[in-house]
Amino acid sequence: MNSRFFALSAALAALLAAPIAAQTSKSKASAIPRAADGHPDLSGIWTNATLTPMERPKQFADKPTLTDAEAAAFEQAQAQDLKDEDGKSDGPIIRAAGSSGTGGYNALFLDRGTQMERIDGVKRSSLIIDPPDGKMPQLTAAARGRMGKMLRTFNDYDDVKVRPLSERCIIGFGSTAGPPMMPVLYNNTYQFVQTKDNIMILVEMVHDVRVIRMNGTHRPPSVRTLLGDSIGHWDGDTLVVDTTNFREEGAFYGASENLHVIERFQRISPDQILYRVTIDDPSTYAKQWTMEFPFNATPGPVYEYACHEGNYAMTDIMGGARKMESQQKK
Repeated sequence: MNSRFFALSAALAALLAAPIAAQTSKSKASAIPRAADGHPDLSGIWTNATLTPMERPKQFADKPTLTDAEAAAFEQAQAQDLKDEDGKSDGPIIRAAGSSGTGGYNALFLDRGTQMERIDGVKRSSLIIDPPDGKMPQLTAAARGRMGKMLRTFNDYDDVKVRPLSERCIIGFGSTAGPPMMPVLYNNTYQFVQTKDNIMILVEMVHDVRVIRMNGTHRPPSVRTLLGDSIGHWDGDTLVVDTTNFREEGAFYGASENLHVIERFQRISPDQILYRVTIDDPSTYAKQWTMEFPFNATPGPVYEYACHEGNYAMTDIMGGARKMESQQKK
């Protein structure tokens, strides 16, 4: 009798829970702003600034998610590190932001936010969610060669044209424009403008602009750009963006021109877009890999990022190199 009673109780609870869950899901969906065509409206100003690293740190090797206490300790350590470096011209943070260890910026310029990312109510220890270890797959030999060539350009001062693209203000540092659209040291703000036929993403860093053509087809393989060729379509309430046709100079993290990137934008609340991106390039990585992180609503406007228009500093960079060479000859 008791077993029948408990079975009936469980069945009744399940029947009652189903409409409640459906109602909750429907309520969340109705709270999302929508465009005139009924699709979620992604328009607005967003930031993906986060203290969560791309790859999982050693101290969290077996922890894809963290307790709030663990995350708070990590965030406090990052804040203290930034405070310790503020105003200095050396140190690990400043060398990362400067050039060749000269400390091009002090810590005042850095703005990675103050929090690790929170998804589904918990803090994540890495942007990478697949592979499960939170690490980028192994690079192929060809990719290591490309990476070496790219890194050598940072120490090549023989010609203005061989200086890195980001230094010449041609494309943003660290794949901020993407795809994938990565959070970096600062200037992690984006403006989305959505129409029926196109979605425009204005990137704060180096004022890059991405235009996603909806329901289009890719251009011929001979037509290649630094940001690739992005076409989009809606999969239910998720915007799926497929990007190919990269130039090797603009491809992400040593990837080849055959890089294929698939992005998914899901507006999960009025103030958050969940961004998931899968990177596929067999000539670069041992296997596909995926990252996930939120874009959070932020007040505007997106201020002009002037970089150094006209490359006025380039004469100093090249002139300094010539001066060093003349001193070495003596």
